[in-house]
Amino acid sequence: MTISLKQRVLRHREEKLFFFRQKQRGIPLYSCYFFSKKEAFLYAIMSLGIVLFFSFFFYRSLIAAAFIWPIGVLAYLSFQKEKGNKRKQKLEIEFKDCILSVAANLRAGYSVENAFEESIQDIQSLYGESSLMRSELFRMKKGIAHNVPLEELLSELGARSGIANIQEFGEVFAIARSSGGRLPEIIQSTADLIGEKIALQQEIQVVLSGKKFEQKIMDVVPFLLVGYIGISTPGFFDVLYHNLMGICIMSVCMLLYLAAFFLAEYICKNII
Repeated sequence: MTISLKQRVLRHREEKLFFFRQKQRGIPLYSCYFFSKKEAFLYAIMSLGIVLFFSFFFYRSLIAAAFIWPIGVLAYLSFQKEKGNKRKQKLEIEFKDCILSVAANLRAGYSVENAFEESIQDIQSLYGESSLMRSELFRMKKGIAHNVPLEELLSELGARSGIANIQEFGEVFAIARSSGGRLPEIIQSTADLIGEKIALQQEIQVVLSGKKFEQKIMDVVPFLLVGYIGISTPGFFDVLYHNLMGICIMSVCMLLYLAAFFLAEYICKNII
């Protein structure tokens, strides 16, 4: 069943309203991300700058910006998605260290609830007071004080995060607690397994970071080459501007560049 553009816009608005309502209530969502007003203004200016640069580079006319404005929209949404992904990655890394800290506290003889509470200090020392997981642990501490089961709090965090590793840990924890199994041992083994999995993902990201840097260099190389030729040989590209044939050629070049850019982005993000 296909979704119309109007339905997508309405769904996007509903998700945005829900995101900021939850944020005001102190319940952050990680499965999606929307810019604050300050961020929206900053990235809108950046997106506009990209549109103006493309209109001048490919057409030598700022009027072209009125026709290629969708590039700005794509850039804005790309910035927003990238920031949301980085936020999720940050939470996942902090969660890994949190459950390893919990496992260590359990080995030291703490109860499960106290083990999570004690891990607050470890997370704060590692990531500071602005840590995402630190805020989540304080929410858990508050929930436990109000007699909310820990497994329910972990499941809720998994649902809000949209991160498979956190969801899996919440499910294993809930099953272990309901079955009356040896909870410390189960948490320890699960924490080690998920910790190793996240650590492996981090190692892969480190290996790929060099390729991503090369990709970013390649993104700007065409502009540098054309700029160098234009400076060293004035008038060399004049034939490509302000005429129908030149507009068609430059439009094809721009589309090919965008296709290559998004293909490279797709490969880098889906290589794992």
